[in-house]
Amino acid sequence: MPRPAALLPLAADNPDASETIRETHENVTNAASFIEENWAGWLYLGLRILLILVIAFALRSVVRKSLTKLITRMNRGAAAVEGTALGGLLVNAERRRQRSEAIGSVLRSVASFLILGTAGLMVLGALDINLGPLLASAGVAGVAIGFGARNLVTDFLSGVFMILEDQYGVGDKIDAGVASGEVVEVGLRVTKLRGDNGEIWYVRNGEIKRIGNLSQGWATAGVAVQVKPTESLSRIREVVQVIADTLAKESPWDERLWGPVEVLGLDEVLLASMTVKVSAKTMPGQQFAVERELRWRIKDAFDAAGIGIVGGAPAADEDEAPADPAAAVDAPSALANPTSPQSLATAPIPPPAAGGTGPRITK
Repeated sequence: MPRPAALLPLAADNPDASETIRETHENVTNAASFIEENWAGWLYLGLRILLILVIAFALRSVVRKSLTKLITRMNRGAAAVEGTALGGLLVNAERRRQRSEAIGSVLRSVASFLILGTAGLMVLGALDINLGPLLASAGVAGVAIGFGARNLVTDFLSGVFMILEDQYGVGDKIDAGVASGEVVEVGLRVTKLRGDNGEIWYVRNGEIKRIGNLSQGWATAGVAVQVKPTESLSRIREVVQVIADTLAKESPWDERLWGPVEVLGLDEVLLASMTVKVSAKTMPGQQFAVERELRWRIKDAFDAAGIGIVGGAPAADEDEAPADPAAAVDAPSALANPTSPQSLATAPIPPPAAGGTGPRITK
């Protein structure tokens, strides 16, 4: 094997090899010089990008954990309220849990988008990339995507505002226009309702133009009782007052009633009946149960007090007039007398007797 010193004469004899070795030496020298001049800048740039990413992910983790702890604390508060005497009626823990989780999900997503988006822009700026054309392209792409998925964006934004404004929650009975029923689940895009017959309705939040919440604030239970017009209104009021006092002291009606049971007065007065209106302020969503209980107790109390309730088909022994005996007798007729002119006019003409002297008709 020839020694390196022995290669020099060979390189000198071959001009192409000498030129190649010279170019290689120059390239290596230039690369080493370039690296020596810029390695400090590269190291600074790499450390800067790494620091940006570390701070961004650390900040994102801290924010997400803080939001999760806040949501957990809200859920614990809901569970504590549910364990109280009025928890099962006044506060729906599942509603608060789903609402808090939905809000937490939105806040975590927004925080992650802002933090990571800012970090990405800082990294691009550190790399000396012009952000103007990039942001313009991103804006155009965002407009195109938003136009193509406008229904999805509308559903999402509507769901966010519905949750933030607490327009309805799990357990509420709502009328959403396109469907009505009890809210089973509230999502950012779809709200799930259970109808009166047990069916499940999936309603997109963007399609809900109006909402009637039957479970917020308070409700009114109204009962209309038809009685005979001869009954005493003062006596009816006294009986209803006894029912109201008894109902307000019994569980669970003492929690469902938010006001006294009152006799509002007469709604209608007819010849055969009069309508007495009874009303009470109740807990939201409990008005129908209170109405059924009031009807039950009013019926029992009126029967015990001898107050007649009118409704449906009238009783034969009370409201129907006695039968007229003459109604079954036929009206007198002139044909009943055989000697009357009407009877004689309708009697057949007897044939002439044989050999008589009556007129003869010949052909």
